[in-house]
Amino acid sequence: MEQLIISVSGLRGIVGSTLTLDVAIRYATAYSALADPGPFVVARDGRASGIMLAKAIHAALNASGRDTIDAGVAATPTLGVLIREMNAAGGIQISASHNPPEYNGLKLFSAEGRVIPKGPGQKVRERYDEGATCWVGYAELGETSVCEDPHKPHLDAVLATVDVDRIRAKNFNVLLDSNRASGSILGRRLLEALGCQITILGEEPDGLFEHTAEPTAENLDSVREKIVEAGAGIGFCQDPDADRLAVIDASGRYIGEEYTLALCVDHMLRHSQGPIVMNCASSRMSEDLADKYGVPLHRAAVGEANVVDRMLETNALFGGEGNGGPIDPRVGLVRDSFVGMAQILDAMSARDMSVADLADEIPSYSIVKKKVDLDSEKVEAGIDAVVRHFFDATSDRSDGLRLDWPGRWLLIRASNTEPIVRTIAEAPTEAEAVSLCEQAKKILMSI
Repeated sequence: MEQLIISVSGLRGIVGSTLTLDVAIRYATAYSALADPGPFVVARDGRASGIMLAKAIHAALNASGRDTIDAGVAATPTLGVLIREMNAAGGIQISASHNPPEYNGLKLFSAEGRVIPKGPGQKVRERYDEGATCWVGYAELGETSVCEDPHKPHLDAVLATVDVDRIRAKNFNVLLDSNRASGSILGRRLLEALGCQITILGEEPDGLFEHTAEPTAENLDSVREKIVEAGAGIGFCQDPDADRLAVIDASGRYIGEEYTLALCVDHMLRHSQGPIVMNCASSRMSEDLADKYGVPLHRAAVGEANVVDRMLETNALFGGEGNGGPIDPRVGLVRDSFVGMAQILDAMSARDMSVADLADEIPSYSIVKKKVDLDSEKVEAGIDAVVRHFFDATSDRSDGLRLDWPGRWLLIRASNTEPIVRTIAEAPTEAEAVSLCEQAKKILMSI
């Protein structure tokens, strides 16, 4: 990833190399020029380069005639809630999510408090590529104000979705790993409000990550040990902008990110009924739960913006992505680690069960993810060949190719940034999932 990566709702790159102040200013002002009148809220995830980028973005937006509100270090879902609370025209989150410290990025938010969808994102990209800017005279310059407590609206919204008194009565011992990024600020306030005994790792949000940023099993070995040492009943692990959550049980077992969404879905459907939405690369655990409770489950293309679009279309009760990103529309239309923490603690208190026991109730599958080197011009022919080979599967080409059989599935998607194809398979056993990926690779490589 030594190039600037631009998606439907943002960009990211290496600071000082592919992501320069010029790039950030052009991209921010391209979005500002297309948005409705009103202030923009700007937040950042704690990386050292975030302050510099925030100052440049505030100045550029002011120079183009727009007022800005500085939310400082705040989680991505917090920004979404704050935009609605302040009736802002939009917002920009300065974050590179789980990328290494040398990266940073910009994520664009609409007035609805969600990442902008594909259509508006494409228009921003076109204006950015044109290089057009529109500076105003001194009499029309915008101003920057500081939001003194950007976290309270989000905190209140999350607490309103759970039984606070019941959770407080349990006095849960919780370890939170924020990895020196944005999640610690609201994380502490949320867990204190829920009456938890708290141990926080990486509480200072300075972006000096104590382990590789993505909250996967291999990156959390040291955290798993500390959960056992602290005698915690559960461990919550966030990514740098706190829109993803991984779970570890009291024994140090990595339950993972896929279970975050499934645990929330199970808890929600025990007391409410309604459609569920997840992306086509998420575990079928939530699909099984939807079947169990008799509610429809809808799949969306990979990407938060696509999931939110589908949630709005179906008036979904709950949704999210299997990378640890639950979305509760009562709180906001953004993946939200704080929603995950609150819902899981609510489930534990409601049923008087450990998170390990809750997870063990959910049907278990193995997911395997592989990469195949393949030139883009061969992808379509390769997918056609895979469809012919797996003739007994139900196929869906809404996002690459997804093949479904009872109890297992295979997804094949071309990368937007590299000459590779990603294959993801889920099956009751790891061996079956590996076999699906290997068969797909063999077919793709034969083209």
